[in-house]
Amino acid sequence: MSFARDHRPAPDAGFMERYEAGALGILHWEQLDALWATLRAGARDGEWYVYAVGEAVPQAPVRAEELDRFLTEVDALLRADHDESYCGIVYVDDRENPRFVKIFDPNNLGSSCGSSGLRVLPGWILSTVPPEDLQAAMPPPNSRRRWWQRLFP
Repeated sequence: MSFARDHRPAPDAGFMERYEAGALGILHWEQLDALWATLRAGARDGEWYVYAVGEAVPQAPVRAEELDRFLTEVDALLRADHDESYCGIVYVDDRENPRFVKIFDPNNLGSSCGSSGLRVLPGWILSTVPPEDLQAAMPPPNSRRRWWQRLFP
């Protein structure tokens, strides 16, 4: 992952351009709290797509309360399953004006930057542009599918 701000995609960039663009790591839990607060403060119905990689690509953005519910649930999951003093598994295009967020599954970590030769896809993506299908690249573990299906039946 690139951490330089000058690698952000153009405002009209599509999903794959945003996916491949550099991102800023959320290294500390306090930064994650701030990111969630920023997302909640600016959330409007129909703005954010919530995509569980390996599940069907969402065809419509979620309502603000669904985004809030997802953030609450994924925050609890990350803190329980990534029992570290640091976060380091969430990446965002812009901390002050987020439009694209990659959330890596703590139970399916590898090298998110691809340096190991195997590229691990995020578990979840929040995007203000319609997602494209990443399902064929790497299906999620069944435990995460059950978690997702419970959250969004």
